[in-house]
Amino acid sequence: MRIMSNEQLVVSYRDALKTGNEKEWIKFLKDEIQRRGLRPFKKR
Repeated sequence: MRIMSNEQLVVSYRDALKTGNEKEWIKFLKDEIQRRGLRPFKKR
């Protein structure tokens, strides 16, 4: 996997959740987001 910026990582995660067909990819992205301390969705 290539290195992604924080913004690219969050966008990729959101897109993967919308399609919902690659469970392993979603888990990998989620783990990376948590490792970087990001929040993929805004709290309202």
